[in-house]
Amino acid sequence: MKTLKALACLLSVSALAPAETRDYPVKPVPFTAVHIHDIFWAPRIETNRAVTIPFAFEQDQKSGRFYNFERAAQALKGTPPSDLRPPGYPFDDTDVYKVLEGASYTLSVHPDPKLDAYLDEVIAKIAAAQEPDGYLYTTRTINPLSPHPWSGKERWILEGVNSHELYDLGHLYEAAVAHYQATGKRTLLDVALRTANLLDATFGPDKRSIWPGHQIVEMGLAKLYRVTGEERYLNLAKFMLDQRGPQSKEQGAGNPYVQAHMRVVDQTEAVAGGHAVRATYMYSGMADVAALTGDMAYVHAIDKIWDDVAEHKISVTGGIGPRAAGEAFGAAYELPNLTAYNETCAAVGNDFWNHRLFLLHADSKYIDIMERTLYNGLISGVSLDGKSFFYENPLEATGYAGKDSRQPWFGVACCPGNITRFMASVPGYVYAQRNDTLWVNLFAASTADVKLDNGHTVKVTQETHYPWDGAVKMTVEPDQAGPLTINVRIPGWARNEPVPSDLYRFADKSTRQVTLKVNGQNVPLKLDKGYVALTRTWKKGDTIDLNMPMTVRRVLANEKVEADRGRVAIQRGPIVYAAEWADNPDHKVRNLMLPDSEPLTAVWNAEMLKGVMVVRGKAVAFSRDDKGVHKNTVGMTMIPYSTWANRGKGQMVVWLATSEAGVVPAAPPTTSSIAKVTSSGTKDPRAIQDEEDKPASSHQGGIYFDWWPQGTGNGANSKVTNGWIEYTFETPTRVSQSQIYWFDDAPRGGVRVPGSWRILYKDGSEWKPVENSGAWGVEKDKYNVVTVKPVATTALRLEVDFQKSFSAGVQRWKVK
Repeated sequence: MKTLKALACLLSVSALAPAETRDYPVKPVPFTAVHIHDIFWAPRIETNRAVTIPFAFEQDQKSGRFYNFERAAQALKGTPPSDLRPPGYPFDDTDVYKVLEGASYTLSVHPDPKLDAYLDEVIAKIAAAQEPDGYLYTTRTINPLSPHPWSGKERWILEGVNSHELYDLGHLYEAAVAHYQATGKRTLLDVALRTANLLDATFGPDKRSIWPGHQIVEMGLAKLYRVTGEERYLNLAKFMLDQRGPQSKEQGAGNPYVQAHMRVVDQTEAVAGGHAVRATYMYSGMADVAALTGDMAYVHAIDKIWDDVAEHKISVTGGIGPRAAGEAFGAAYELPNLTAYNETCAAVGNDFWNHRLFLLHADSKYIDIMERTLYNGLISGVSLDGKSFFYENPLEATGYAGKDSRQPWFGVACCPGNITRFMASVPGYVYAQRNDTLWVNLFAASTADVKLDNGHTVKVTQETHYPWDGAVKMTVEPDQAGPLTINVRIPGWARNEPVPSDLYRFADKSTRQVTLKVNGQNVPLKLDKGYVALTRTWKKGDTIDLNMPMTVRRVLANEKVEADRGRVAIQRGPIVYAAEWADNPDHKVRNLMLPDSEPLTAVWNAEMLKGVMVVRGKAVAFSRDDKGVHKNTVGMTMIPYSTWANRGKGQMVVWLATSEAGVVPAAPPTTSSIAKVTSSGTKDPRAIQDEEDKPASSHQGGIYFDWWPQGTGNGANSKVTNGWIEYTFETPTRVSQSQIYWFDDAPRGGVRVPGSWRILYKDGSEWKPVENSGAWGVEKDKYNVVTVKPVATTALRLEVDFQKSFSAGVQRWKVK
């Protein structure tokens, strides 16, 4: 007993003894010290606090995430819960942890006794689900004999890909540190430390080997080290990184999907097929461990990987991971638009990684990438009202696919939680400091109280309408007059460089120059790593005026990016634009061609999308009918990409065609395109009505409908062996032919052409089979045509029988 009390005492002391060793050469100014009050970020941060976080907690409750902790707690009391079903996914616990982290950040700057008390209740649920030795993983605790199929029959044995035991703990650690720093309470931190101590007792040199299949625990352990000073947590993070690779005996060894194809220090690229979120979390963890240990081998590896991404693998919106299969990176220059996956979580991970690289190298090229992602492909992940989300962030939409509209929640709900925690921390990316040097990285109307490493403080006030206007005035108020270097970032976009590589370039060179003044006097723009160093004796009231001319620019992609040949993207300042259905003729935009010579202008619209700068010009619209292709000149409006799909579902395009070859002419209405479509299953079937695109059976990430996961797995889904789709017509319609283009994502996916199928028509209230004398085709990569005895009907029904252990899907269903 005395030993246990001594251990508890030691734990209490260590948690209050933060690490005082090496760390990043440059340190971020914490978000709690930067108070943004602009018209762009402040409303979004407040919406996140007042709307998104409560909404996400509500969804956690409705979807059973809290219920999982309650059931686990009941099991630990010795009474198995009546409901022994495993959670939907073994990582569902993290959806609570992430929102808790975001809520803790908001408490740091906006005291809220009601929220504080609510978090205490949530933490009590989490603590009650922790096993006596510290293990915390609800799916196993609820039913140890039959946890989720991905979990394995024993602890940790399937961690290398699927179990997510360490992934869950990584998010727990991030939330625990955030809550402790916001409130001073140890309730969640103590839970986290008990799990970390279990890991330390189980894994390490001369113990068991392990590494996470889904990375983030490395970042979490680094945070625990920082807040406690316990080197064993840092050592464990490094151990997990070093164990990863083909030399490991763990499940997943050698698998590029989990970045285990090589030892981490030997990796030089974001490997094709590698899960993008896992990758960026690992690269961020490598940066943390490198900064805290001085191991430069990690730095050399992530520097090379960053070069690969910046030069070959990032969308113009900052999105990464274009492959839907595996939510993965593609090959060099594999950057599709319509089928781009670009998960919101990957954008968050990309900004984590780039910010850490800046802290290592003090180079603005990392902030250039971070800013591009932040203003475009990251905040696109949440609606302006804060209550619906994108999982995928494509650069083109037909309006038919389910991914073309925002959703209030997802079965895999990682993205909403990530939005809550990232949005709350945005002010922490504005400034950084070291000794007597301050870096100004982002621009937003704000006030910052900066504590420098040299013991002095300086208050910096920014006055600006950025990102809508490039004029920024900074007022400097040091605690006492003295020497200080202020490094002012000149963004790449303001230096005729959209990205720090030749992946994208502006179509023309702007002749309008950036100007910088101190107390009204011009300062030469002598750039070092993208910054102008202003070294002087600063006194209270000194001012810095930065003016970055914002013109509408055309962006061209490297010719090796096949999807963007003959196309342009539009950018103004850091904002990338998109043409969307709601603002353009006939609700079509994929049929637009933008001539190279067409002038474009920017206009402020305070009423649209809560206030945005829109871009206007003229374009050529193409349409087709039985007589051929037609074209006419129309007015075109573009909106910031991040704001699309806030007004309903429809077409959107970022990369506009500059020649007729690149347009998708608007198609005339057909029997199938105007029918009302419904289906079994949970997905939106309208994708099958698109008649403007050429399908392909394996066109994963594109426009298709499937019943997955029905028909697969070992649980309830396996009991579903068929599905149906119905077309309902407004008036009786004569039908004589159906054309079916099947979706099949072999070999990796779980969808195959059906085992059999049939078509029925509605006769009054009765469904009757059509008369077909031919075959019911199941060939891939072609339309399977069925000519039937003509019938007049108000509805058709397609019935599909799945192959055993597989689901089925449809790319297109045309009716004549």
